[in-house]
Amino acid sequence: MDKKQEKLQQARMFLQALGLPEAQHNDRSGWVFLSLANIKPDDDWHEAQALLLPTVEIMQFIRENYGQDYKPNSRETIRRHTLHQFEQARIIDRNRDNPSRATNSKDNNYSLNKPILEILREFPSGCWKQKIEEYKAVLPNLQELYRRNLDLLKIPVTLPDGQEIKLSPGKHNQLHADIVHEFCPRFIGEGGQVLYIGDTASSREEGGKFMVLETSVLERLGVPPLSHDKLPDLVVYDEKREWLFLIEAVTSPGPISPKRKLELENALI
Repeated sequence: MDKKQEKLQQARMFLQALGLPEAQHNDRSGWVFLSLANIKPDDDWHEAQALLLPTVEIMQFIRENYGQDYKPNSRETIRRHTLHQFEQARIIDRNRDNPSRATNSKDNNYSLNKPILEILREFPSGCWKQKIEEYKAVLPNLQELYRRNLDLLKIPVTLPDGQEIKLSPGKHNQLHADIVHEFCPRFIGEGGQVLYIGDTASSREEGGKFMVLETSVLERLGVPPLSHDKLPDLVVYDEKREWLFLIEAVTSPGPISPKRKLELENALI
């Protein structure tokens, strides 16, 4: 077995020992883990590092050091089917340099966390198996703490009816909150009803997340079912005037584009 295959098999063995399901200790996950640890074929595991790596640099490391050339459209597969699960299992941190960074930011990065680095210092010939068992014993507490910390970074939104929701961090979602809290009371009034609001940051991460979607009211108003990417950012109904506000939240100046205007007209007329 050459050194590249040996390192790949060791990485897979480590991930399996951590208790990850089979889909997360396959070859792809092994290569991703090697890149996150900055372990090249000739390196020893005790040299592992915790660099802040965006997905594109992870793919570049794998290509240059292990000869696996992932195409650009593989980035989503790596992120959604490996990095996301690594984060849930508390193997890695996302945006350690700025935890409040938006989920869909181009600057997102991933890095091994400190407990995993400590175990790797004992891998593969030291007492790493014992350290893994100790780590797994406290893992539920670590996962809960991580979830609580992420929740603290979310943006609270109080809807006109008093319902409270939380949006993922990010400037677009902050603008969503400002629209609900500032624009709606000023230009729509107390009777305004939020019929739709989406979580912008999770739209790419999770295939679209409807934080509020009043389907029955929209259908009663004659609005056909629309996919997440076709809906405006917010839909608010003023029952008194019988006006439907279609609100796009953008952080750059300028009017709505003719293309987007035509899309909404075709969908609603």
